[in-house]
Amino acid sequence: QVQLTESGGGSVQAGGSLRLSCTASGFTDSRTCLGWFRQSPTKGREGVATIYTRFGITYYADSVKGRFTISQDNAKKSLSLQMSRLVPEDSGVYYCAAAPGRCNPFLRVSDYDDWGQGTQVIVSS
Repeated sequence: QVQLTESGGGSVQAGGSLRLSCTASGFTDSRTCLGWFRQSPTKGREGVATIYTRFGITYYADSVKGRFTISQDNAKKSLSLQMSRLVPEDSGVYYCAAAPGRCNPFLRVSDYDDWGQGTQVIVSS
């Protein structure tokens, strides 16, 4: 089992930036796909960005391409999401997740077995 813990959420004005972090512990070697997902009151849980840790292959939702960057630190077993040029539609609870194998380019929620508790992001206009 893998434990995931997010941090770095908060409130920011539109156009601002935030950096989210996720640390992993437990049996992490088999979890080679790591991702960020978000959920808002008006939407279901949706994929934001994922990374296949063995080769650093990344996938992004169209809505965040060019604004968000996902990265990993294998030594620290951590995952980050740098978010820039934030808009109110980016608001929600952001979750870190892990899955075995390669990442699905469609950021499918059902592929992921392990989830963090989430961190809140609020973007005000």
